[in-house]
Amino acid sequence: MRLKAGWLAVIICICCFTAGCGNKQAGQSDQTGGSAGSVEQQPAQEHGNAGDQPEPDEGSALPDTGSNSGSGNEPETEPGHSSPSDEIGLQVKAMTLEEKLGQMIIAGVEGSSATEQTRKMIADEHVGGIIFYKNNLTSPEGVAAYVNRIKEWNRGSNSAPLFISVDEEGGRVSRLPGVSDLPTGRAVGKVNQPNYAAKIGSFLGEACSAMGINVDFAPVLDINSNPDNPVIGDRSYGATAKLVTDTGMEVMKGIQSTGVIPVVKHFPGHGDTSVDSHLELPVVNKSLTQLQSFEWLPFKEAVDEGVDAVMIAHILFPKLDPKYPASLSKTVITDELRGTLGFKGVVITDDLTMGAIAEHFGMGEAAVRTVMAGSDILLVAHEYDNVASVIQALKKSVGKGDITEERINESVTRILALKNKYALTDDVKIQTPKLTQLNAAIKQTLASH
Repeated sequence: MRLKAGWLAVIICICCFTAGCGNKQAGQSDQTGGSAGSVEQQPAQEHGNAGDQPEPDEGSALPDTGSNSGSGNEPETEPGHSSPSDEIGLQVKAMTLEEKLGQMIIAGVEGSSATEQTRKMIADEHVGGIIFYKNNLTSPEGVAAYVNRIKEWNRGSNSAPLFISVDEEGGRVSRLPGVSDLPTGRAVGKVNQPNYAAKIGSFLGEACSAMGINVDFAPVLDINSNPDNPVIGDRSYGATAKLVTDTGMEVMKGIQSTGVIPVVKHFPGHGDTSVDSHLELPVVNKSLTQLQSFEWLPFKEAVDEGVDAVMIAHILFPKLDPKYPASLSKTVITDELRGTLGFKGVVITDDLTMGAIAEHFGMGEAAVRTVMAGSDILLVAHEYDNVASVIQALKKSVGKGDITEERINESVTRILALKNKYALTDDVKIQTPKLTQLNAAIKQTLASH
């Protein structure tokens, strides 16, 4: 995690003071606030502030350094040295409001190579991440060149590395070029073997990593209980909670084992919809009890396993929140996901430019509402102007006091902590991907199943 030079000096001073003065015991870290993500499940929470430590909202969580993340506990701080959470707290304090808001955006880009518009968005909007789609990725070499260029631009403009993300699920949702075809979720579920599912997850992660992708929006934890579902279907591992849970956890861990961040989706569950949320807003008339006993079971297990990030669906659940879809609902995000399920990681919206949101809410209104509901990262996958509109709406809302800057700090703390956990960096150049060995392993594994 890189800090600006001025704040690096502050850290050194603090370290010296800690070692020599004795106002605190040597090695005791400052409580800078800010929720820890399910990262260690320590770096990031939806409601924990890196700054003045206001009381968290109901359902929020403060840093949890003893959580059960798959990557183990955070190393103990040596006497006389600041802890990672101290450094993140200082970094958040050093950032401008514009830089903080930018960290809360993962933005789409245009074209198959980096453009001046992309450079300007990174430099001026300070976006915290990029999402690639199939039209952006024409060859392995092209992907590496694209990634290297945006990392170079970000290194010169911002103090935190980029999330570089993609939807790479296997089956019909496969974006990366040059990688042998991986099976659909349904096909993986039919095999119903933990080792096989874990292997598929590792293949997904290895493919991403080879091209410089550090976030994969997978696995899908939706239970495909509605045969008329137009958007999930064979992306799901099956029609039962047990099959989806057992298979999904192995795929999730397989992705994570490669150093790529898995994002489970689409909470609270997209499997029982008959409307495609890319086009319109689905409505699911299930009670809280019904959801908890079925749709939420895979997500609960993921939370218990220390998942780092959860994507929220654009679905209206009138019996939970009659006014706002899940992605804009404080009831769903803060009260249920954070409170009832105990999730401490990074909450990411599904794409805010999808019809389910765009046809019912203005882009700015949706952005403000989802942050107020508890989201950390807003996915704005199409059109540069939408990114600027979202940031301006959030900035205006902070200026009016509708959203406090302390609330923004909470999300930024979780975001930076997640980047820190996975040791993301813009300093390492991606080499031309060599996929021969990976593709051979994929083919051999599929042939044996």
